[in-house]
Amino acid sequence: MNDTHQHHHAENHPAHSHHSHTHAHNHGASLLWPLLLTLGFAFVEAIGGWFTGSLALMGDAGHMFSDCAALGLAWFAGWISQRPATQKLTYGLLRAEVIVALINGVAMLFVVAIIVYEAIGRFYHPSPVQGMEVMWIALIGLVINILVARHLHHHSHDGHDHGHGNINSRAALLHVIGDLLGSVAALVAGAVVYFTGWMQIDAILSLFISALILFSTIRLLREVLHVLMEGVPLHLEVEQVQQAMVETDKVVDVHDVHVWALSSEVIALSAHVVLRDMNDWPEVLTALHHTLQHNFKIEHATIQPELETVSKQYPSSWLSNQHQA
Repeated sequence: MNDTHQHHHAENHPAHSHHSHTHAHNHGASLLWPLLLTLGFAFVEAIGGWFTGSLALMGDAGHMFSDCAALGLAWFAGWISQRPATQKLTYGLLRAEVIVALINGVAMLFVVAIIVYEAIGRFYHPSPVQGMEVMWIALIGLVINILVARHLHHHSHDGHDHGHGNINSRAALLHVIGDLLGSVAALVAGAVVYFTGWMQIDAILSLFISALILFSTIRLLREVLHVLMEGVPLHLEVEQVQQAMVETDKVVDVHDVHVWALSSEVIALSAHVVLRDMNDWPEVLTALHHTLQHNFKIEHATIQPELETVSKQYPSSWLSNQHQA
């Protein structure tokens, strides 16, 4: 029984490793130019915000610097997660990208707190803002953010991740979308100040930018924590996976099914499969592997075969019973 399981796991692992290596190469290359472009304009926007006195512009610049950290850390996580597994880290460093996404999310909460604090002060004690200069800088930032967002959106939904996206690519995309909306807000703030002289609009739209950032950050953190808690991937239902396995020819029953994400792109499963005849196991194993890979994109599967007579003597574990309840 153990020999069969080990053969199944080893047989699938090389295919998974090849897939991850290819994706890592594309992932790093796709993040390089958005990182450099965002970093360069962040300096321009920060200097422009300082000289024009626009908090909305400086807040957007701060967000762009955090984007650079997000893109840089995403590239680093994509690279380090491909390091080979060891005796101490048998899954390698696949969770690195999830931990990095968590760091990005927490960092953005601090950025939001700083912007909100400054915006409240500016609302009651407005400072002069040079509206025309703010509009030009915000317009350039808007164009840059549109280009970067389109690139990251394409990458986060490419064929390598089967439509579910790399968590760090999507994290970086959320940062850039926040920046894009921030540039729109800064553009509006500059226009209002230039045409009406109402300085408080800069602080008000800074709070709007903060709300956008906060919304996307909370959404990201919820997804990250779900992965760290080894929850079932959001696009899968355990009942559907179990039913598909039960419907496999010569399978009597399936129990103790657990599905979790090792990273945003690598899904693992463990299950007990009940058979009437153990001689059917090689055929059943091949069929189960095909079903899990093609229907649910599950490539890490640890499946334990059991004879029907043995399964009746040893019912499902407490954890499985609690899940089914």
